Amino acid sequence: MSGRFDSIPHRRAIVDRRALADDLAALDAPDAMRLRQAAALRLKQALEDGRAEIARRLIDHPAKGHESAASGAFLMDQLLRTLWDFTLTRLYPNSNPTASERMTLIAVGGYGRGEMAPHSDVDIGFITPWKQTGWSEQVIESMLYSLWDMGLKVGHSSRSLDEMVREAKNDITVRTALLEARYIWGDTALYDEAAARFKAEIQNGSARDFIAQKLAERDERHRKMGDSRYVVEPNVKEGKGGLRDLHTLFWIGKYAHGVREPADLVEVGLLTKLEYRQFRRAENFLWAVRCHLHNLAARGEDRLTFDYQREIAERMRYADRPGKSKVERFMHFYFLQAKMVGDLTGVFLAHLDEKFAARGSRFGLPRIRRSPRKLKGFVLDRGRLALPNDDFFREDPVRLVELFQLADLHKLEVHPLAMRAANRDAKLIADWRDDRRANALFMDVLTSPRDPETVLRWMNEAGVFGQFVPDFGRVVAQMQFDMYHHFTVDEHTIRAVGLLSRIERGELKEDHPLATGIFDQVASRRTLYVAVLLHDIAKGRGGDHSIIGAEIALKLGPRFGLTPAETETVSWLVRYHLLMSATAFKRDLSDFKTILDFTAVVQSPQRLMMLLVLTVVDIRAVGPGVWNGWKRQLLTNLFDSAEEVLRLGHKQKGRSERIAAKQAALSRNLNGDTEDFVRRLPDPYWVAEPEDVIERNARFVERVGPAQLSVEATVYPDRGATLVTVYAADHAGLFYRIAGAIHAAGGNIIDARIHTTRDGMALDNFLVQDPLGRPFDDPGQLARIESAIADALANRAKLTEKLAAKPLPRLRADAFDIEPNVLIDNKASNRFTVIEVNARDRPALLHHLAYALFQSKVTIHSAHVATYGERAVDTFYVTDLTGDKITAVLRLKSLERRLLDAATGLGEFASAA
Repeated sequence: MSGRFDSIPHRRAIVDRRALADDLAALDAPDAMRLRQAAALRLKQALEDGRAEIARRLIDHPAKGHESAASGAFLMDQLLRTLWDFTLTRLYPNSNPTASERMTLIAVGGYGRGEMAPHSDVDIGFITPWKQTGWSEQVIESMLYSLWDMGLKVGHSSRSLDEMVREAKNDITVRTALLEARYIWGDTALYDEAAARFKAEIQNGSARDFIAQKLAERDERHRKMGDSRYVVEPNVKEGKGGLRDLHTLFWIGKYAHGVREPADLVEVGLLTKLEYRQFRRAENFLWAVRCHLHNLAARGEDRLTFDYQREIAERMRYADRPGKSKVERFMHFYFLQAKMVGDLTGVFLAHLDEKFAARGSRFGLPRIRRSPRKLKGFVLDRGRLALPNDDFFREDPVRLVELFQLADLHKLEVHPLAMRAANRDAKLIADWRDDRRANALFMDVLTSPRDPETVLRWMNEAGVFGQFVPDFGRVVAQMQFDMYHHFTVDEHTIRAVGLLSRIERGELKEDHPLATGIFDQVASRRTLYVAVLLHDIAKGRGGDHSIIGAEIALKLGPRFGLTPAETETVSWLVRYHLLMSATAFKRDLSDFKTILDFTAVVQSPQRLMMLLVLTVVDIRAVGPGVWNGWKRQLLTNLFDSAEEVLRLGHKQKGRSERIAAKQAALSRNLNGDTEDFVRRLPDPYWVAEPEDVIERNARFVERVGPAQLSVEATVYPDRGATLVTVYAADHAGLFYRIAGAIHAAGGNIIDARIHTTRDGMALDNFLVQDPLGRPFDDPGQLARIESAIADALANRAKLTEKLAAKPLPRLRADAFDIEPNVLIDNKASNRFTVIEVNARDRPALLHHLAYALFQSKVTIHSAHVATYGERAVDTFYVTDLTGDKITAVLRLKSLERRLLDAATGLGEFASAA
């Protein structure tokens, strides 16, 4: 261990082993158990003092990750040595141990490497020459009890030499832990014998098997963690591009080449000096982040969640910049380091490949495919695209793009050494950005009918993408600090291109039948691919990224070889890429003014088709679970209505014709017995509701007869939600009571249609999902929603108490500052005042907003609920009690103030209304 902790300054300020040993020697107690407990108490105090000193140093020098991790291991070494000496001298003295009573204490795993985060497990091993004796069992048991009394989480093993060898051969986890075994205290000759036997009997001749198992283990770990190094709440230890990936490289280097320190990887040719510096820089940063994370959480927390990101950015002294907050700058650097870890992994595998891979196969890569004959100067190396010489890119920098075009065209992988050279020479392409050949090759990759997502990701990892399209380079590794986006901007964009390609190939027809069906009608597919590439290109620049992005598109379109018309369309798509989702999810599609306003912006069927496909891939690429059947249905409804207007003109098929068509369809489905239902429901009902809901409503009303209150909840699989229908005598406050009851039963309302029959009954339809965005489909859940609404409307249950008993808002959402905003629009509809409320999502928000509208003597005609991670956008179509728009300025001001109070939980909304 000599020299391992020499770099730690003022080590005695962390722990003074000699003074600690003197304190333990002075302890006195009537029996061994109390003496051990007293010693554990003193050691626990030393542990807490040492941790506090290490934490203080990290606050003072927040980027010293290596030093902090080494200090944690040093502290644990000193405590374990002191405890060992105390146990052997005071508790179980053995002045003349036999040969079988020898014992050594080792550190294994990360602790063996001499690195420890503040609240990491303490992984140790006790080794004996043969089977344990009674004395050694007593010593081990006593030490473990002492460590547990100190509040430590201990990973421990006790093995004889033979057991050590046998278990390491059979278990890759044991073998990995022992690979990094380090002597702490005890019999040095026994430790030397254990190390020699490990090398001779386990390590020698088994490198290939070990490497294969570690890489398979790594792939499985990545799969569990989301299989991307760009998830916005990464796991610093286990995630892709995290510490464990760096450790895996070192383990493999140590196992295969016997290296003792990461610096030795340069000596054996696995890394260049530059790559070793990158390795150490990434490792130091990740260790600093992990240590800060443990200190903040006061436990072994390795997931960098939103609530910790902001605090660690503060601790590491990041500052706000125009267009980018301190937390976004911190996470940007985090993802750059994760990307570096990925690059180093590729280089590492290339070297291992040459030495250890079996004939015809490669680690972590598929088998060799048939090779093309002509490769334009590039060569094939066991089925991978490689370079003939080290100056190949310098001779013609356009080859930096051609490398990836050929990889896509011939379905080849790029040799990691070619990736290393591309990374090194990427800046050369900067002077060739306007080269027609280079741009044509790039467009071949982007619009490839094969797998553009994979090849663009390779191009991005090599650094060529960002150098060739510098606007894209600005969003590489850039996160968006919200709960809606799961990936960094560059990863989101590349995934969106991949989804577009899969839709074009018909692979997602079941999920996206409309987008798949209209794709062949798109006049210029390359316009659509460029629009998807550029739709978020201006994120993080301050201002509206759609407007700035549209200007960037006008500049890049001609460079990519697009015609003026194609460039204009790309710019328009980027400018309005959020229009369709905002209209579909936040506006009443049964209000014809909504459709007319939308089509006034879209103007052409071609733009409408491209906008639909762009909207679909943009939403899908946000992350898992964001897309659902309800969103598909809303977008389809908007597309169909807009297409009708754009193709036929809005006067071709009027409101009365649409109502008549729906009434005729109902008559057919119910065998003509619909006259009473048709007479009772006003025109807005027939415009607002789709035919299948109208049929369900009619059957429901017929079934319940003249009942004053009935509730029906049925799964509505086409919308990915549960349809809850309430039929009751209409009265003021009905909506807010229903909203509160649905929340109290565990549901989230995603859409609401509110109707009043001509004879004074309310017929309201709510679409409801569970908190994970799924329909309620359990019979018990359906019954609970029905009874909760019935109880609330009949005043059988105290809604206030039920809502107060619900769990508090998600703590993760509390990490975000969202200033509530109320927008009141009297131009969006001819008949209604449209109110949009933006606020941080929290339980019962819709109930509180609806209660505020009730208090303001407003009638709600429809409500539309959209949630974007931590942000909720609730839109209401309302009138005053006489059925007119609300226009009085003072009334509007009062309404806005009350809704703001409801959104923030202030005043009368501080507790459940």
